Amino acid sequence: MTAPWKTVWITGGGTGIGREVALQLASAGCQVAVSARTVTTLDALASLHANIHAFPLDVTDASATRVAIDAIEAKLGPIDLAILNAGTWDPMGASDYTAERAAQSMLVNYGGITNGVEALIPRFTGRRAGHLALVASVAGYRGLAQAAAYAPSKAAVISLAEVLQPDLARSGVSVSVINPGFVATPMTSVNKFPMPFIMQPVDAARAVIRGLEKSKFEIAFPWQLVAMMKLLRVLPYGAFFWLSSRMTPKKS
Repeated sequence: MTAPWKTVWITGGGTGIGREVALQLASAGCQVAVSARTVTTLDALASLHANIHAFPLDVTDASATRVAIDAIEAKLGPIDLAILNAGTWDPMGASDYTAERAAQSMLVNYGGITNGVEALIPRFTGRRAGHLALVASVAGYRGLAQAAAYAPSKAAVISLAEVLQPDLARSGVSVSVINPGFVATPMTSVNKFPMPFIMQPVDAARAVIRGLEKSKFEIAFPWQLVAMMKLLRVLPYGAFFWLSSRMTPKKS
């Protein structure tokens, strides 16, 4: 495989889908900058391929995000594709809901993306080129059990991508929103509930790259779970809440 990008930046690139996308794109000839907070994880990944370069970053820091992008472009050249993938999963429902935990999820899952978007838009529009990929989730389609912190943050990412796409298309910039289902990563390893159609990271990464190569707006997988979730999205509230109540674990 030869990828159509020269320089790629991936946040949340140390583990899971981001890590696998980095490895596959590096093998396809891209220069891949990976960012995450854990330096040792990034360094271990960078040691696996000469085309992978570690740029530690806390995506919730807007100033540090701008500095990291400057450093990436100084070393590797203009970013052609940015995959804003950093995220956190904090299972939470009504019984244990706290504003602090909800705000932290929004800060990472949505705020981390907005920091990257703010820094990248002037560069991409100035060049009239570039591809901006925002990683959300099928959980952003509709409110689900135990996702009181996660689902709203991912719904916000989907909405942001929908807003940006028409504007940026006029400037020659592509926008994609990536909506994975369950993928076997450290983030999902804490789940104690069934995860239907769970995928391996290597397969999820292939799906991401295929969709980006086609410049698809929405890249969502696996198709079986996506179809189920999109059906839930169009159900009237009465039917949706009836189904949701049966998916919610009962208190002992």
